[in-house]
Amino acid sequence: MALRRLVGGLVEELHALKAEVATLRSENTALREDNAQLRLDNSRLKAENQQLRDEIARLKNLPKRRPFRPSGMEKATEPGNGDRAAGKAPRGPKRDRSRITRTVTLRVDAPEGSRFKGYKSFFVRDLVLAAELVNYRGLTPEGKVIVAPLPEGVSSGFGRNLRRACLALHTQGQVTTPRLTAILNGIGVEISKRQVVRLLTTGLDPFVEEDSAVLHAGLVSAPFITVDDTGARHNRRNAFTTQIGGERFSTFRTSLSKSRLNFLSVLRAGHQDYVLNDEAMNWLKAQGVEHAIMARLKTNPPAVFTDQIAFLEYLASKGIDILDRQLLRPVAEAAIWGAIRHHGLLGSTVIVSDDAGQFRVANHALCWIHAERLLQKLMPATPKQERLVTTTRDLVWRFYKALKVWKQQPSPQLITGFRHRFDKIFARRTGFTELDKLLLRLHRRKAELLKVLEHPYIPLHTNASENDIRSFVTRRKISGGTISLNVRIARDVMLGLMKTCQKLGISFYHFLGDRLGLVSSIRPIPPLSQLVMMAS
Repeated sequence: MALRRLVGGLVEELHALKAEVATLRSENTALREDNAQLRLDNSRLKAENQQLRDEIARLKNLPKRRPFRPSGMEKATEPGNGDRAAGKAPRGPKRDRSRITRTVTLRVDAPEGSRFKGYKSFFVRDLVLAAELVNYRGLTPEGKVIVAPLPEGVSSGFGRNLRRACLALHTQGQVTTPRLTAILNGIGVEISKRQVVRLLTTGLDPFVEEDSAVLHAGLVSAPFITVDDTGARHNRRNAFTTQIGGERFSTFRTSLSKSRLNFLSVLRAGHQDYVLNDEAMNWLKAQGVEHAIMARLKTNPPAVFTDQIAFLEYLASKGIDILDRQLLRPVAEAAIWGAIRHHGLLGSTVIVSDDAGQFRVANHALCWIHAERLLQKLMPATPKQERLVTTTRDLVWRFYKALKVWKQQPSPQLITGFRHRFDKIFARRTGFTELDKLLLRLHRRKAELLKVLEHPYIPLHTNASENDIRSFVTRRKISGGTISLNVRIARDVMLGLMKTCQKLGISFYHFLGDRLGLVSSIRPIPPLSQLVMMAS
């Protein structure tokens, strides 16, 4: 009997423990769900807080911050670097040892009986900054006083070496004009801030011409270009700076508009004409312009107009209302596109952009990083939706990594498989409405996202443009906007030439010296446009 009671008690305790464990499990499940919901609520509150901060920043005319982190897809899909190559040379500069400027022999008190076994070299890299005041005088052998012409580049009272240093420090070193003035005066050069601004912004016509030639050469020869834009301030008004670059060049253009019409105007590479030809007619057809309007504009041979005034006069003579902006915009875009193709620009060049509407012209490809970033911006409301977003991002990352591997050794046999795999990812329906809408939107852009399968040499992202434009953003944060036209042009031109020199492996400081006519041991630098054409 005692044993039965003991067994019965144990059974009751076992049932009680089972019930308690079941209760704890249910409570644990409920706590996990509550925790997941709290994390989602916290994420939503953070996003809402960031939106409020952005609205406050907009009202105060302050720069707003993005409510999401940068995508890590590019770095995460890079293959492992592994260990450094064996036998790698030790770190430190060694390429300049062939340019020794002077040799100093040091003597040492050696013990008696020592033998000389040679010298041991120790290289020291130094920089000499000194102010000079050069007095130019001229006198004939007969003693007659004649005013001789000054050497080129010193007519303003400041030499070319000083100007090169100002351009290099201001453009590449991001040194503001007040600090640059203080540095020069500290060295011993008596100069005002106004004169420093003159050295940086006037007499730059040769640089402006070379920058324009670089853009023309890039648009003629580059197999692809990446584009991006950012906000700017000019003459106390909101403006926009457009960056256009390739593997061997980079240019910047600032204007008060970021429309497609403005982008096409930049792609004309300095030309101001309007052309109505077959390319212009194809543009109008793609934009859905009425056939009656196209019939009025169609000419044979193609009509070329030297400037905007001549073009508008022609439109008015054809009975087209030039005050109707909805009609004038596609017609002007078509004429500019006709001029672009008339001058041989953008023949088979692929334009890679972040899906901004103004960049969707010609042979267009989309940036995968910006496409994946849209997934990161989604705000799931339940744990299930969060898992769906995570799964989708993982599928996109794996597909992106496979594309990067394929680009290294393109195989036509795998193209069909990539297209089917793309459909499986972006044509799926998850039940999460916002996610399904985004997947449908990206699936409609399939041809632009998979443009790399037709042109394996193009990049999968616009990181190059974002890296180039970062210098402009830094300059904007330091110096703010511009007021005069000369300052705006000088900033865009010098930044573009600096970035182009970097991509061509040319010292920007030596480039400035060569273009300013300074005598140096460095061999002459050919026109950058010629180097861009040769490299492409």
